[in-house]
Amino acid sequence: MNELKNIKAEVDVHQTILTVDSMTGQDAVNVASTFDEALNIDGVILTKLDGDTRGGAALSIRAVTGKPIFYVGMGEKLSDLEQFYPDRMASRILGMGDVMTLIEKAEAQIDEQKAAELGKKFKNNELDFNDFLEQMQQMKKMGGLTSILSMLPGMGLPADLDIDDDALKGTEAIIYSMTKEERTKPSIINPSRKRRIAAGAGVDISEVNRLIKQFEQSKKMMKQMSGMMSGKKMKRGKFKFPFGGM
Repeated sequence: MNELKNIKAEVDVHQTILTVDSMTGQDAVNVASTFDEALNIDGVILTKLDGDTRGGAALSIRAVTGKPIFYVGMGEKLSDLEQFYPDRMASRILGMGDVMTLIEKAEAQIDEQKAAELGKKFKNNELDFNDFLEQMQQMKKMGGLTSILSMLPGMGLPADLDIDDDALKGTEAIIYSMTKEERTKPSIINPSRKRRIAAGAGVDISEVNRLIKQFEQSKKMMKQMSGMMSGKKMKRGKFKFPFGGM
């Protein structure tokens, strides 16, 4: 600490910014308080807010030091460093989500032309595994499933809920093991092709069957939704949920 004091005394410092780990909870507050007393910091960068914590440390650090939070780290990449908005953080802490940040991330990652093309394919019920793979990759760029769910209103995630974003890698491996024709025409995937795909992805054939079944169910739902949105009248008893039980 004395070395830092000496450096600040000898160097014309523009700003003194402290970086703290939000996962350490009260320790982060104590560290911020100690450094502020010794160096009179100008602000704080709070990291690892993409973890289990909701950001309560941000409020405590602000209250104890009186110094602003400049940025928050939501991942490991430089692009995951986001400007801190107190109102959005308060919304997350209260389990009310963070829709504005979610919208900004979506706007940054989703190409308007591709979105329009996807909407057209959705309307015509022409989605294939290439579209499914692209949506998964966009979701990863937006921080993964855990991050997206945490920003949705009413989706306050329990601390003991374990969502493994890496589990999607198995699904990606299955799709990558398909040929171009199989991705665009899943109906041609027979038992022999399924065995080859499973071997290529390093998974059991049941995983391939499950993915194809989910894809087919999704297409059925899209077809029903497309019919409803196009103004077609649904006859009583004709609308069925693809996942059953309803």
